[in-house]
Amino acid sequence: IKVELLEISKHEVRDLLDTRSGPDGQLIELRVNSKTTGNILASPDDQDQVAKILELAQRRRCMKATESNSHLLFTIHFEVNSDSESSNRKGCLRIVDLAGSEHENPSLHVLENVIMNLQAKKKLPKLKSRLTYLLRDSLGEDSKTLAIVCCSPHVDHYLETLKSMRFAYSVCRGELQSHRKVFA
Repeated sequence: IKVELLEISKHEVRDLLDTRSGPDGQLIELRVNSKTTGNILASPDDQDQVAKILELAQRRRCMKATESNSHLLFTIHFEVNSDSESSNRKGCLRIVDLAGSEHENPSLHVLENVIMNLQAKKKLPKLKSRLTYLLRDSLGEDSKTLAIVCCSPHVDHYLETLKSMRFAYSVCRGELQSHRKVFA
């Protein structure tokens, strides 16, 4: 098992596992046509180490989780090996905090358009945001995608909750079909 933690803030991607992370920390250059982003992959031995990695990453974030343009991507990469080579499996579990989705956010708008086009089997828009680029493997091929929206029942948060629910409704209206090579 390997884990990675990235933050997208103000259209920049930061590696939260890098010791230089933080507001002036290590930016990641995204490479087109590559699955590698040049970030650190940690190899925890148990769930306690994973929890410590998450705590460290939270301290290194540039923006608070509630700020509208800050997203956190936590990815667990895993490989299951068996005695026979034909049944080895690789995969990843990606948990994304779309903090501030209730506010106007250009990267969420692009994500919404990509998902709606996948649902309708239409041609995909060019990946114009860092968020959709980093999520490209989770939106096509044999991936499974689930959206969980956290809402507040408090009257002061009514508009934010309404916008969050509208976003969730638009991206969850149908199933994403299996698409090979969705993103170039």
